[in-house]
Amino acid sequence: MSAAVIVFPGSNCDRDCKVAVERSTGEPVKMVWHAETELPAGLDLIVIPGGFSYGDYLRCGAMAAQSPVMQAVKKAADDGVAVVGICNGFQILCEAGMLPGALLRNAGLKYVCKPVSLTVANGQTRFTAGYQGQREVIMTQGNGDGNFFADAETLARIEGEGQVVFRYVDNPNGSVNDIAGLQNARGNVLGMMPHPDRAFEAELGSADGATLFRSIYAAA
Repeated sequence: MSAAVIVFPGSNCDRDCKVAVERSTGEPVKMVWHAETELPAGLDLIVIPGGFSYGDYLRCGAMAAQSPVMQAVKKAADDGVAVVGICNGFQILCEAGMLPGALLRNAGLKYVCKPVSLTVANGQTRFTAGYQGQREVIMTQGNGDGNFFADAETLARIEGEGQVVFRYVDNPNGSVNDIAGLQNARGNVLGMMPHPDRAFEAELGSADGATLFRSIYAAA
């Protein structure tokens, strides 16, 4: 598998994502600076990492969504390449129009950083097939703007089409319908607030994140 991690000014989980994918799949990962206008050829996976791109000015992810590299990311997604946006990466995907909805301030107006339990809402995706019926997974949350919101019409559509991939067992931020992660209608773009890159080995408290990366590897 050939994978790349996009690096924005303010990204702070880019190296975490590189290490997580490499240790989970055994394949090397390329790092791509946000000012690039082209991506490496032959990619199977693009990861948009967590952090505070552009210092979260304007809105979280709003400025990063306009970075030159995002046009290449959109084209790759249109061509069927798997894209995973984690935390700030989820925010960027929504701001770029690659996923529906928006991420608002946490309902409690506090930064949430802790392990969270998630249910696998859709185990038949290229991101979750490796869980093989496992209903609950543990990953780490770390955000202040992780409250997923969508209007009633959009929510009905993404629920009806099985786009919700993960839900919170105990909702930490007020996300509508307990949504922790969702995919696009085509099924090749995933955004999620919890960090699989912080849960890829048992020594980190959970290795459930590694299964997500291996699922993508198996589908490539």
